[in-house]
Amino acid sequence: MADEPTNGELGRLIEALRSEMREDLGALNTRLDRVVPLDVYTIEKTQMSKRIDALEAARTADAERLTATRRWMVGTVITVVVALLPYLGALVGGAGS
Repeated sequence: MADEPTNGELGRLIEALRSEMREDLGALNTRLDRVVPLDVYTIEKTQMSKRIDALEAARTADAERLTATRRWMVGTVITVVVALLPYLGALVGGAGS
């Protein structure tokens, strides 16, 4: 019977165990406060995917618009040059006479 703990020792051991459990649960709660719930994560990921898709679509539209603008500008320059060729030909031909 000499090696069995006394009631006082058992009480101190139980209190130490409770204290450790409180600390461990407090640490666990601290970590859980930083965890994002799965439904919130899923919603945020879905929204981010939609924004990325919209940005890609806008980039594609901008590239197409830029290509169309360049074609329009080249066409305009060619049209002006072709329209001015007879006039320039007449000026050069008239100056040579």
